[in-house]
Amino acid sequence: MIKFFFITILATSLFTQSTLAEKINIFEFTQDELKTLEVKKVKGETKWILGSNEKGNYIKAEAEGKGSGLGKEIEIDLTKTPFINITWKVEKDLSGIIENSKKGHDYAARVFVIKKTGSTALSNRAINYVFSSNNNIDDNWPSPYTKKSIDYVLSTTKEKLNTWVTVKRNVKDDFMTLHNIDVKKLNGVAIMTDTDNSKLKAISYYQNKISLPPAL
Repeated sequence: MIKFFFITILATSLFTQSTLAEKINIFEFTQDELKTLEVKKVKGETKWILGSNEKGNYIKAEAEGKGSGLGKEIEIDLTKTPFINITWKVEKDLSGIIENSKKGHDYAARVFVIKKTGSTALSNRAINYVFSSNNNIDDNWPSPYTKKSIDYVLSTTKEKLNTWVTVKRNVKDDFMTLHNIDVKKLNGVAIMTDTDNSKLKAISYYQNKISLPPAL
């Protein structure tokens, strides 16, 4: 089932070469904001802990045999802001699981971008950008629960464990490549850390307020 939540990331505007990129902060990761976010429980609830560092606020996620996500519905114009940057870190990964199977479909960190394509959540299309524990960057596959959600590996603990990593993707292009649909507007973004299938323990971090260079 597609999980409908949403994260703090930046989407950047695509302007002319001489124009600075416009930043959109989806989440601030503050106490006040945390009270307003939608919590989607899959099984139990991930422990969410707010913190800060030299780059700004972040949220720490801890899950052991549980899984839940945080998010909000937000409309993003991909014709103006097609890019998304994510800065994240996995402290404890899920080594050894088969992530494209139902029994192993867990991630220490994941970010959903969601497009509403019907009247119910089950009809929506999603790209699930993941910090994999076992696969390689750019690997991708349909969720074992629904072909309408595609898992795409942006980072892997095979290369970076307990290290902050910043990644960038063109969401508009990815929807065309992975779903064969031209998405002009997103309807939601979300974070999730889950271990409800594998029953293992994961610890990860999501940073907010990521700065981006102008898109050329």
